[in-house]
Amino acid sequence: MPKKAGIGKKSSKLDWKKKRRQEHMEQNLYRYYIFCEGQQTEPAYFAGFKKLIEENPVYKDMVLIEIEPCQAETMRVIGMAEDYVKKNKIKKGQIWCVYDKDSFPAEHFNGVVERAEKLNKENPDLQYHTAWSNECIEFWFLLHFAYYTANNHRAEYITFLNDKFKELGIGKYQKNMQDIFEILLKHGNPKLALRYAKRIIKDGAGKTPTEIAPGTKVYELVEELAKYLPEEVFKAFD
Repeated sequence: MPKKAGIGKKSSKLDWKKKRRQEHMEQNLYRYYIFCEGQQTEPAYFAGFKKLIEENPVYKDMVLIEIEPCQAETMRVIGMAEDYVKKNKIKKGQIWCVYDKDSFPAEHFNGVVERAEKLNKENPDLQYHTAWSNECIEFWFLLHFAYYTANNHRAEYITFLNDKFKELGIGKYQKNMQDIFEILLKHGNPKLALRYAKRIIKDGAGKTPTEIAPGTKVYELVEELAKYLPEEVFKAFD
């Protein structure tokens, strides 16, 4: 049977439009690759952002968020990020290294920032960021409930969270809580946490990450992701 006139042309035109749309999406896609020192706590927290952003009809097809648990300390986190970028031939996006100070040497902790700054000179479209916590991610969680500047051991921060969670009737804080994002959103105050964290970093201007104790730059990644959240959730951060 002879092919109807125009069918092939129409199909070709649709394919062209589809290709152009795909190219447009790829060109405007916001890409975030998050490498977490921990295997559970940090990935679970940022997975909360990922879930809501992917459910947001405004941004779900525009924002790519990949979360990679590293189970590695400080310098190895950024090393694994670099390996991932090379292996997957990533040329555009934001690479975020989320890591704690713990008891690691100052030169390693500060070295991640120095390495990121060096890498950022190589490709302006691919930028590395350091969302560090001194001395642990629990300090960022704690700031959702209080302004805290005492340079205590991480055990003190966990004790604070345990007491606060008990007071709120939500049990005991656990490192592997899969709903930690939801808990902090519902029972804590993300807006105040952002304000407190910024104040601490501002007060430590000119100091190295090791010297800002306690302190955290996790808020920078939180601010970056929060702008893609559904409007009713975004209000809690803005």
